[in-house]
Amino acid sequence: MARQIHLIVVGKLKDSHLEAIEADYLKRINNPELIIHELKASAENKEAEGEAILKKVKDLGGGHVVAMTEWGKRFTSVAFAEWSTSLIERSSRLIFVIAGAEGFSSEVLNLCQERLSLSELTFPHKLARILLVEQLYRAQTIRSGHPYHN
Repeated sequence: MARQIHLIVVGKLKDSHLEAIEADYLKRINNPELIIHELKASAENKEAEGEAILKKVKDLGGGHVVAMTEWGKRFTSVAFAEWSTSLIERSSRLIFVIAGAEGFSSEVLNLCQERLSLSELTFPHKLARILLVEQLYRAQTIRSGHPYHN
């Protein structure tokens, strides 16, 4: 069973309001713990960002890697909770990746076992990050029967 979920993101939030929202969810997420790894954005160079993502995945020891992209699978919150529960139970490590503004390098996409979309809408990366963190918290509450989802 995965003891931790990792979120690799290119860039920093740089917004105290969003940081506060994220911190609130991170305090609540504990089954399993969510750890965020921020990588330096590279001005319009997705290959350099891709190398940094690949290095971070390797440093973490690998795992089930999921690219967050508009072309990925879409779930309802309940289906996402079921999907993530299955991955948590069978994976040594679950790693979500949000690329920079230029998107994913082909090497990173080749590494990823799955692609996931939060919506058919396009969001700024910092909001996609908050939405994913919230959905991970929501999935935890669905798994535990907590009324948050209702």
